[in-house]
Amino acid sequence: MSVEKVKAYFRSAGRENDVIELELSSATVALAAEHLHVAPERIAKTLAFRGENKEGAMLVVMAGDARIDNKKFRHEFGFKAHMLSPEETLELVGHEIGGVCPFALNQDWPVFMDASLKRFDTVFPACGSTNSAIELTIDDLYELGHGKSWVDVCKGWQDETEA
Repeated sequence: MSVEKVKAYFRSAGRENDVIELELSSATVALAAEHLHVAPERIAKTLAFRGENKEGAMLVVMAGDARIDNKKFRHEFGFKAHMLSPEETLELVGHEIGGVCPFALNQDWPVFMDASLKRFDTVFPACGSTNSAIELTIDDLYELGHGKSWVDVCKGWQDETEA
Protein backbone atom coordinates (compact mmCIF):
# COMPACT_ATOMS: atom_id res chain seq x y z
CA MET A 1 0.00 0.00 0.00
CA SER A 2 1.35 3.41 -0.99
CA VAL A 3 0.67 5.13 2.35
CA GLU A 4 2.89 2.54 4.03
CA LYS A 5 5.70 3.40 1.58
CA VAL A 6 5.28 7.08 2.44
CA LYS A 7 5.28 6.37 6.19
CA ALA A 8 8.48 4.36 5.79
CA TYR A 9 9.92 7.29 3.80
CA PHE A 10 9.06 9.73 6.61
CA ARG A 11 10.53 7.39 9.24
CA SER A 12 14.06 8.47 8.27
CA ALA A 13 13.08 12.10 8.93
CA GLY A 14 11.38 11.25 12.23
CA ARG A 15 8.02 12.30 10.79
CA GLU A 16 6.27 8.94 10.38
CA ASN A 17 3.84 9.66 13.22
CA ASP A 18 2.87 12.98 11.61
CA VAL A 19 1.08 11.22 8.75
CA ILE A 20 -2.66 11.71 9.18
CA GLU A 21 -4.90 8.83 8.10
CA LEU A 22 -8.54 9.83 7.84
CA GLU A 23 -11.56 7.57 8.00
CA LEU A 24 -13.11 9.45 5.08
CA SER A 25 -11.76 10.20 1.63
CA SER A 26 -9.47 13.16 1.08
CA ALA A 27 -9.09 12.39 -2.64
CA THR A 28 -10.10 15.89 -3.79
CA VAL A 29 -9.03 19.31 -2.57
CA ALA A 30 -12.54 19.99 -1.26
CA LEU A 31 -12.76 16.70 0.66
CA ALA A 32 -9.25 17.05 2.07
CA ALA A 33 -9.94 20.60 3.23
CA GLU A 34 -13.25 19.59 4.79
CA HIS A 35 -11.86 16.59 6.68
CA LEU A 36 -8.65 18.35 7.75
CA HIS A 37 -10.57 21.53 8.75
CA VAL A 38 -8.38 23.87 6.69
CA ALA A 39 -8.94 26.25 3.79
CA PRO A 40 -8.88 24.46 0.39
CA GLU A 41 -5.96 26.54 -0.85
CA ARG A 42 -3.76 25.03 1.92
CA ILE A 43 -4.11 21.57 0.37
CA ALA A 44 -0.91 20.96 -1.60
CA LYS A 45 -2.03 19.00 -4.64
CA THR A 46 0.47 17.12 -6.76
CA LEU A 47 -0.14 16.61 -10.48
CA ALA A 48 1.84 14.20 -12.65
CA PHE A 49 2.77 15.10 -16.23
CA ARG A 50 4.62 13.40 -19.04
CA GLY A 51 8.30 14.18 -19.09
CA GLU A 52 10.01 16.31 -21.69
CA ASN A 53 10.60 13.43 -24.11
CA LYS A 54 7.00 12.21 -23.72
CA GLU A 55 8.42 9.44 -21.55
CA GLY A 56 8.59 9.20 -17.81
CA ALA A 57 7.04 11.67 -15.45
CA MET A 58 7.45 14.99 -13.72
CA LEU A 59 5.44 16.33 -10.82
CA VAL A 60 4.19 19.81 -9.97
CA VAL A 61 3.05 20.55 -6.43
CA MET A 62 0.70 23.52 -6.16
CA ALA A 63 -1.82 25.15 -3.84
CA GLY A 64 -5.33 23.74 -3.79
CA ASP A 65 -6.85 26.77 -5.51
CA ALA A 66 -4.27 26.86 -8.32
CA ARG A 67 -4.64 25.47 -11.84
CA ILE A 68 -1.99 24.81 -14.45
CA ASP A 69 -1.57 27.73 -16.84
CA ASN A 70 -0.67 26.09 -20.15
CA LYS A 71 1.14 29.17 -21.44
CA LYS A 72 3.27 29.49 -18.29
CA PHE A 73 3.95 25.72 -18.27
CA ARG A 74 5.16 25.77 -21.88
CA HIS A 75 7.31 28.84 -21.21
CA GLU A 76 8.89 27.24 -18.11
CA PHE A 77 9.45 23.72 -19.43
CA GLY A 78 9.51 24.15 -23.21
CA PHE A 79 6.73 21.68 -23.96
CA LYS A 80 2.96 21.36 -23.62
CA ALA A 81 1.49 20.07 -20.35
CA HIS A 82 0.15 16.51 -20.73
CA MET A 83 -1.16 14.93 -17.55
CA LEU A 84 -0.56 11.24 -17.03
CA SER A 85 -3.58 8.95 -17.05
CA PRO A 86 -4.56 7.37 -13.71
CA GLU A 87 -2.98 4.10 -14.83
CA GLU A 88 0.27 5.79 -15.92
CA THR A 89 0.37 7.78 -12.69
CA LEU A 90 0.09 4.65 -10.57
CA GLU A 91 2.65 2.77 -12.66
CA LEU A 92 5.25 5.54 -12.99
CA VAL A 93 4.79 7.56 -9.82
CA GLY A 94 3.58 4.80 -7.49
CA HIS A 95 0.56 6.59 -6.04
CA GLU A 96 -3.06 6.49 -7.11
CA ILE A 97 -4.98 9.59 -8.16
CA GLY A 98 -6.23 11.31 -5.02
CA GLY A 99 -3.11 10.31 -3.11
CA VAL A 100 -0.38 11.52 -5.45
CA CYS A 101 2.44 13.19 -3.55
CA PRO A 102 6.15 13.92 -4.05
CA PHE A 103 7.23 11.35 -1.42
CA ALA A 104 8.41 7.75 -1.91
CA LEU A 105 8.15 7.82 -5.71
CA ASN A 106 8.77 4.72 -7.82
CA GLN A 107 11.64 6.57 -9.51
CA ASP A 108 13.53 9.79 -8.98
CA TRP A 109 11.24 11.94 -11.13
CA PRO A 110 11.76 15.71 -11.06
CA VAL A 111 9.45 17.54 -8.63
CA PHE A 112 8.70 21.23 -9.07
CA MET A 113 7.07 23.40 -6.42
CA ASP A 114 4.75 26.14 -7.65
CA ALA A 115 4.91 29.69 -6.31
CA SER A 116 1.24 29.42 -5.30
CA LEU A 117 2.40 27.53 -2.18
CA LYS A 118 4.68 30.29 -0.92
CA ARG A 119 1.87 32.33 0.63
CA PHE A 120 1.42 29.74 3.42
CA ASP A 121 3.55 28.76 6.39
CA THR A 122 2.26 25.18 6.26
CA VAL A 123 0.35 23.08 3.73
CA PHE A 124 -1.18 19.60 3.61
CA PRO A 125 0.01 17.28 0.83
CA ALA A 126 -1.38 13.76 0.43
CA CYS A 127 0.68 10.81 1.62
CA GLY A 128 0.11 8.15 -1.03
CA SER A 129 -3.51 7.20 -0.42
CA THR A 130 -6.93 8.77 -0.91
CA ASN A 131 -7.35 9.30 2.84
CA SER A 132 -3.98 10.55 4.06
CA ALA A 133 -2.10 13.82 4.50
CA ILE A 134 0.67 15.48 6.48
CA GLU A 135 1.11 19.07 7.60
CA LEU A 136 4.47 20.43 6.46
CA THR A 137 6.16 23.79 6.37
CA ILE A 138 6.92 25.02 2.86
CA ASP A 139 10.63 24.42 3.48
CA ASP A 140 9.98 20.87 4.69
CA LEU A 141 7.74 20.19 1.70
CA TYR A 142 10.51 21.34 -0.64
CA GLU A 143 13.19 19.32 1.17
CA LEU A 144 11.23 16.13 1.87
CA GLY A 145 9.57 16.31 -1.56
CA HIS A 146 12.99 16.62 -3.22
CA GLY A 147 12.01 19.85 -4.94
CA LYS A 148 14.12 20.52 -8.00
CA SER A 149 13.14 24.19 -8.19
CA TRP A 150 10.42 26.72 -7.57
CA VAL A 151 8.35 27.55 -10.66
CA ASP A 152 5.43 29.80 -11.51
CA VAL A 153 3.20 27.68 -13.78
CA CYS A 154 -0.24 28.15 -12.23
CA LYS A 155 -3.15 30.53 -12.42
CA GLY A 156 -6.35 31.12 -10.49
CA TRP A 157 -4.76 31.74 -7.12
CA GLN A 158 -3.65 35.36 -7.45
CA ASP A 159 -5.80 38.44 -7.19
CA GLU A 160 -6.61 39.71 -10.66
CA THR A 161 -4.58 42.83 -9.88
CA GLU A 162 -1.51 40.63 -9.24
CA ALA A 163 -1.94 38.27 -12.17
